Amino acid sequence: MLKRCFAVIVMVLASLSTTSTWAHPGGVDDRGGHINRKTGEYHCHREGCDARAQVERATREAEREGRAFVERYDRKLYKHWSDVDGDCMNSRHEMLQAASRIPVKLSPNGCYVSKGEWFDPFSGQTFTRASDLDVDHVIPLAWAHAHGAFAWTATQREQFANDPENLLVVDDGLNQAKGKKGPSEWLPPRQAYRCEYLGLWQKMLDKYSLTMAPKERRVFTKQLAACQ
Repeated sequence: MLKRCFAVIVMVLASLSTTSTWAHPGGVDDRGGHINRKTGEYHCHREGCDARAQVERATREAEREGRAFVERYDRKLYKHWSDVDGDCMNSRHEMLQAASRIPVKLSPNGCYVSKGEWFDPFSGQTFTRASDLDVDHVIPLAWAHAHGAFAWTATQREQFANDPENLLVVDDGLNQAKGKKGPSEWLPPRQAYRCEYLGLWQKMLDKYSLTMAPKERRVFTKQLAACQ
């Protein structure tokens, strides 16, 4: 009797587990999934559901409506600060070394930059300690993810995250203020650098075939026109 009761309990628990895996409180679409409106991520809840096809369809719909569609962003998807050339110095410290106006001071093992002289194009200030600086992604990783990079391979994401053409050595506070914002939401406070910054954005957009939403593109086009 006890064995039979135990077997019934196991079957009920298994049934509940299966239901929780596939059920969705708000219903699903005709393909067996739904879009999480908070994250933009598409989830499958029935067998045979093709999440990638749904993502592509949702992306097209978002483009028609003038907004960005994105699968949930996770910074871990973009392997950054890689040691591309295997010399023990990762891409962050490669940028610090390359951007310094004077020979840099390295750690005893030669892998890290501690001091140098850097001109921050965002603020116009000069820094001598690497700890006061961030290496900024001109096009932020999260922004890129929301505008097409979510469909990239891991190799493409790592290339983008470590591309020196998309990196700038800047004041850490300003980099944090910029966050994941595009040029329609944030520009460097130093006006003399803004047009060059916009040019870098255009170069990276073209290089990686990233697409702005229509509203973003209209603002960006006006910004570029003002630089002519």
